[in-house]
Order: sequence, then structure tokens, then C-alpha cells
Amino acid sequence: MIELGSRERTQPPPPHIVWESLANPRRSGGRQWLDLHPDEVEPRILRAVEPELVVWSSLWPERPDDEIRFDIRPAENGCSLRWTLLTPGAVPEQAMVDELRHRLNFLINARLRFSFGQ
Repeated sequence: MIELGSRERTQPPPPHIVWESLANPRRSGGRQWLDLHPDEVEPRILRAVEPELVVWSSLWPERPDDEIRFDIRPAENGCSLRWTLLTPGAVPEQAMVDELRHRLNFLINARLRFSFGQ
């Protein structure tokens, strides 16, 4: 797998709470933070190891083989969450890579974070 982008930031809750939000983003009674665009699809969970790892399928139908890996580890006042966008195939043009990275960063470091009150 080729890394197209990655970013690590802290999140306010402990690892098990962030893991649950990523492993089951649509659970009843949970935080509704995963707002998909019309050209995006619901991710499938490809792998999960509680409370440290979640791997999603691609959000983008035109890039079905891409994966999004979330590594979660304890940190002071919450946890550290790293998302990594991976592809097994050809690397797209830089403009598309930038767009995909921006979208993931918004979902994780804005929408998810804001759902925890930050």
C-alpha cells in the first residue's frame, strides 16, 4: 500500500470512545458526525482492533481500493488519532490527493472533534 497522506492530532476523549465513534459511526444514540457528500459512500469496516485500530474502505466510489487507517493511542487529556490514506494502485494527480486529504482532515479533525465538544 502506498501512503497518500496522513495526519495525527489529539482528540479529547479516551481511546475507547474515539474507537467506538470510528468503528460504528452510525450507531443509534451516537454522535452523528459522519456527513457524507453526494459523491461519497458509507465506509465498511475492513479491520478493527479495540481500542487502537480501525480501517475503513474508501469513501470514494471512483477509488474503491483505497483504505483509510485510523491509529489511536492514549495521550494526555484524551488520545492521539492518526488517519492515513492508503492506495494499492496508481497514485492520482496531486490535486486529487490534496482534495482527498483535505476531506479526511475535515471529517476527522473538525467534524469528529466538534462532536466531542471541541
